[in-house]
Amino acid sequence: MKSFTKEKTIRWGIIGCGAVTEVKSGPAYQKTAGFELSTVMRRNLALAKDYAQRHHVANYSNDALALINDPTIDAIYIATPPNSHKYYGVLVAKAGKPCCIEKPLAPSYQDSLAICQAFKAHNVPLFVAYYRRSLPRFTHIKSLIDSQVIGDIRHVSWHLSKPPSTEDLVGSYNWRTDNHIARGGYFDDLASHGLDLLCFLLGDVKVAQGLATNQQGLYSAYDAITANWRHCSGVTGVGSWNFGACARQDDVIIYGSNGELRFSVFDEQPLIVTVNNKQQTLTIEHPKNIQLFHVENMKKQLVDGIEHPSIGDRALHTSWVMEQILKGGEDIKNMC
Repeated sequence: MKSFTKEKTIRWGIIGCGAVTEVKSGPAYQKTAGFELSTVMRRNLALAKDYAQRHHVANYSNDALALINDPTIDAIYIATPPNSHKYYGVLVAKAGKPCCIEKPLAPSYQDSLAICQAFKAHNVPLFVAYYRRSLPRFTHIKSLIDSQVIGDIRHVSWHLSKPPSTEDLVGSYNWRTDNHIARGGYFDDLASHGLDLLCFLLGDVKVAQGLATNQQGLYSAYDAITANWRHCSGVTGVGSWNFGACARQDDVIIYGSNGELRFSVFDEQPLIVTVNNKQQTLTIEHPKNIQLFHVENMKKQLVDGIEHPSIGDRALHTSWVMEQILKGGEDIKNMC
């Protein structure tokens, strides 16, 4: 892999300039000092051109292989659906270019492992867009945990629910609910973020198990999942995710020996800290481009050697946890 210096502008190409790149991620590459978003690629050339023109990107393409092997491109961001991550990721690793892959890393643990092995074999940095590990809101929560503001951590619970979307109800195709791409449905897309965050806050998971089913019959993936797990530290955890509920709810509670922390994974609700029956409420806003700190931290690793909080191995662990939870779905299919 080539080395990068402070004087070198790192030129990025994006494979798959869809919705996630419009505000969340794409502009973050443009705002990071020393990075340049040079080329965007989409299979539909007209849409790639439209994106490039609106975001003032110099080049656009509908050829992913040409972009990966373009000698003027130093690094690649893969922002396609997860079933294509392995294919593109292995090619980027062989090209010797640093890469950021959208989450989840892949639809299965085995594919996630293959991606990580490819980047290790070619000694190339791999980042995964679990950007919550870099957000000030969650790094502050981690500092509270590490400094034992609520004492020794005993247990964590997370419940996420939302009503079915209009798209779900009318049966429109959505890769997020196609069990060939996302067996867990919205669980794969959303719970992956929260489970990765809990590993960041509380350490790796030692054992996990779950149950999964499809309650609504609106699509082929699961829409209701429950789980319990134990972190290597001994902290226990439970989670439930239901995508056919009457209302949206996103609530995490971390219980300690002296108090508790309450917050949301996705909603920008205030962080509530309770110690000895006294509450403190903190509001820490996210940046407009929510991947900004994640992208800036990639620059710090590539140039300054400061390890990024969301590298391939950590995303691989999250893939393992998700796979353990979804194994329970295989037993439910033939019940009742």
